[in-house]
Amino acid sequence: MKGLKIMKKLTIIIASLVALTIATVAQARDQIKIVGSSTVFPYATVVAERFGGSGFKTPVIESTGTGGGAKLFCAGVGEQHPDITNASRAMKDKEKALCKKNGVNEIVEIVIGNDGITLAYSKDAKPINFTKEQLYLALAAHTVVDGKLVPNIYKTWDQIDPSLPKQKISVMIPPGTSGTRDAWNSLVMKKGMTKEAKALYKAGYEAGNKKYKKPQKLYREDGAAIEVGENDSLIIQKLVQDKDMFGFFGFSYFLAAKDKLQAASIDGGQPSLASIQDYSYAVARPLFFYVKKAHVGVIPGLHEFVKEFTTTKAIGKNGYLADIGLVPLDKKLYKTTRTNAKDLVAMAD
Repeated sequence: MKGLKIMKKLTIIIASLVALTIATVAQARDQIKIVGSSTVFPYATVVAERFGGSGFKTPVIESTGTGGGAKLFCAGVGEQHPDITNASRAMKDKEKALCKKNGVNEIVEIVIGNDGITLAYSKDAKPINFTKEQLYLALAAHTVVDGKLVPNIYKTWDQIDPSLPKQKISVMIPPGTSGTRDAWNSLVMKKGMTKEAKALYKAGYEAGNKKYKKPQKLYREDGAAIEVGENDSLIIQKLVQDKDMFGFFGFSYFLAAKDKLQAASIDGGQPSLASIQDYSYAVARPLFFYVKKAHVGVIPGLHEFVKEFTTTKAIGKNGYLADIGLVPLDKKLYKTTRTNAKDLVAMAD
């Protein structure tokens, strides 16, 4: 019995020392550190610049991509680790597991608004409408020929469908760490996959080919799908220079370059504030950021920044982020977001 009491006291002392160590180390940094999504980056940057004039230092933001940001965020607690990670898709179970493994146990999920992934190209080209299946056939690693999966056979768009342009397939895609690519995989590649391909991938996976478990992630590697970094501004520059090239990124980047680029229609729909908010646009998705609750009260201004980001003046219908393309949440979702921000409601495990 005496041993149990001693162990209980030691546990309390150790927990107190760990908390004190985290607080002491974190106090060495007086600036909020943010990583993550390139899509959320412009919104977070505007909020950070405004916040920097409110008595706190301007947060430091690094565009690492959603997946890259999650790895940095989940690496641990303390001043050497980020306080917030931006994300253009929800945190994955494997990322939550990594956080838990490294002692990041209380995470606050904030949905900031909606976005529509925009497939953009030069204004000098003719308007075009793609179906999800056509985009899948253009970008997929394999096509079905005589009942077999073979390396993608399509070289030009019109080979997929005569109604499409007679030009080389050339599409810039984000890297594997990108949340935008994850969303595109789910909303376009998975939904556009042909029934024949699905059946063959399933049979291949059951026969032992583990790569076929999530075939929507498999892109061709012959130069038609061009993987680029997390710099969406660079993609825009290349699209302006080459009218035969396509690339996809967040709606805010398109709005900033709409004098130079146009958006392809997808399944007959164009990205707009209205079509993204009501999800009638085929590639609409929510945007997030995640907060390390252990850093709140330790890193100066962290809670204040989270609350500033979620005010109606920032993410509301007439908010300053709407001016650069963030599509507001409906009233019910906004209420949840604001409650999570003010009360720091942690996600369920």
